[in-house]
Amino acid sequence: MDLEAIYANVDCRGNESTTGSQIQGHGQDEGKDLKQRGSRCLVLITVGLGLICVLLLVFIILLHITITAERDLIKSYKNTVEEFNQTINSLQDNHTDLMIKKHQLQNNFSSLSQKKGKLETRVKDLTATKNQLQRDFDSLNKKGPVCFFMSTELKSWSDSRKYCRDRGADLVIINTEEKQRFISSLVSERVWIGLSDRKQEGIMKWVDNSPLKQGFWLNGEPNNQGGNEDCIELMPSNPVLNNWNDLQCSVKRKGFCEK
Repeated sequence: MDLEAIYANVDCRGNESTTGSQIQGHGQDEGKDLKQRGSRCLVLITVGLGLICVLLLVFIILLHITITAERDLIKSYKNTVEEFNQTINSLQDNHTDLMIKKHQLQNNFSSLSQKKGKLETRVKDLTATKNQLQRDFDSLNKKGPVCFFMSTELKSWSDSRKYCRDRGADLVIINTEEKQRFISSLVSERVWIGLSDRKQEGIMKWVDNSPLKQGFWLNGEPNNQGGNEDCIELMPSNPVLNNWNDLQCSVKRKGFCEK
């Protein structure tokens, strides 16, 4: 083997060795690059996952806030509805009470209206009675001054007449409707008047011996009950034009005198 061949082999080996080293170094660099790229990817993935977690957390917080707000709103709405229902019930109760009071007031008004009508009628009747009495009084005064009085003690018809005569008067003679109304308005208890049929049964005469022309008898009177009712009393508790009654002359009554 010559020297040129040896040198050639040496050079080839040297070249092969250098080339292998270079290939090996290049492979190591590529591995490092891959590791660095992998690390960066891992970092990016980690950061991305972290951002996703943060976003999820923010979303969950916002969702919780929204749900809480809606729940509070629903609760507030329920409370408002309950208060509204209570207000409606209260208003309905008040309406019912007011309607009851309204009906009571209407009934009271109707009752008062009826009483007012009765009072107005009563006032008209009393006014008419007053006017009639005034006319009767005026009519009596036209016939001359007249004095009426009543005995203070209960006496028989004869004793009552004596009481009147002792005072210059006599038992009253009632010969007109006006005078009947007037005398009836003056007395409040049963009194003797100057009428009887003592002299002749069934023939009524006044104390001046004038015959009876117009009587104001109770229904069914005179009836001469028991056969001895000969004297006449006036009973003011009965209707003014129907208040005479025949009675036993011995019965005690006050006498109504006319002078």
